[in-house]
Amino acid sequence: MRAIKWFHVLVLILVLFNTRAGLAAVILQYHHVSEKLPAVTSVSEATFLAHLNFLKTEQFKVIALDKLIEQLQAGKALPPKTVAITFDDGYLNNMEAAAPLLEQFGYPYTIFVNPKLIDEKKGYVMSWEQLRQLAKRGAIIANHSAQHDYLHHKQAGETQDQWHNRIRQDLVWSQARIKAETGHDFPYIAYPYGEFDRPLQKLVAELGLVGIGQHSGAVGPDSDFTRLPRFPASGIYANLKTLKTKLHSLPFSLAQAQYQDSVTDDPTPSITLTFKEMDFYQNQFACFVSGVGRAELTWEGEKTVTITTPKDLPTGRSRYNCTAPSKQFSGQFYWYSQPWVITRA
Repeated sequence: MRAIKWFHVLVLILVLFNTRAGLAAVILQYHHVSEKLPAVTSVSEATFLAHLNFLKTEQFKVIALDKLIEQLQAGKALPPKTVAITFDDGYLNNMEAAAPLLEQFGYPYTIFVNPKLIDEKKGYVMSWEQLRQLAKRGAIIANHSAQHDYLHHKQAGETQDQWHNRIRQDLVWSQARIKAETGHDFPYIAYPYGEFDRPLQKLVAELGLVGIGQHSGAVGPDSDFTRLPRFPASGIYANLKTLKTKLHSLPFSLAQAQYQDSVTDDPTPSITLTFKEMDFYQNQFACFVSGVGRAELTWEGEKTVTITTPKDLPTGRSRYNCTAPSKQFSGQFYWYSQPWVITRA
């Protein structure tokens, strides 16, 4: 009888283990697949092929972005080691170099495009006809705003209501153009430059869209669907040695993330995280400030921590990256990233 009881306990533990593991996924972000364009946003064909071979060899489940998001929003389990592949801007090399390789592996992918730039026939982006071809071959075509503006920026003399109406029109028009040209109407907006603030997040939610950034981290059902993270996989982030760790990363189980705004004139912004569950030791939780070093941590009880920078952040984009090794999942790390845009009043 004792043996039977322990067997049931073991089965229950395995079920819980697999369920929790299935509530995590990673979204990869690429721009160029080319050796002739800016290295900071590019990956060579050889390196991109190495990424795809690694995903296949390590038995990652590469699924379409819509399936990943729908499953997480519904709180349903995904296959272990689930990944989605995305590209920003719709560059011509996505069709010439990336698409044939992805199709060899049978991997779905998403391309976020700027409809106004396509309408203006900019030579560096794909045409609507080329995007229609890729859509027929299985690619998802989605919204990256009309012309890649900084969406949270106000124009000179613009009121908050005027900004709201202008950006609302931009996003709605872009969705309509993509649908008219490709038949795709996926409710996603990849923020240009990965920048967003609370008013923009609120507008995205009002429009029923999912907002997708460029800050790093895994995604799960507790993620904020107005600011989903992606791991950049180009430039200095293309190295498979570091990308391997990110591909195996997990989302923290968060009850709340409190901060004033991700766009701020405060050079020492703080964020307070409250965890639902802590599958890590408090003393192994660490955060790093881009260009600065270790962040300062103040624990306010067992499950709440406030993160600040020890030095003023420079004007422009910065980031706090927080990680902790999992107690349950050997070799895997929880990962959370908070992006900042520091303005000067």
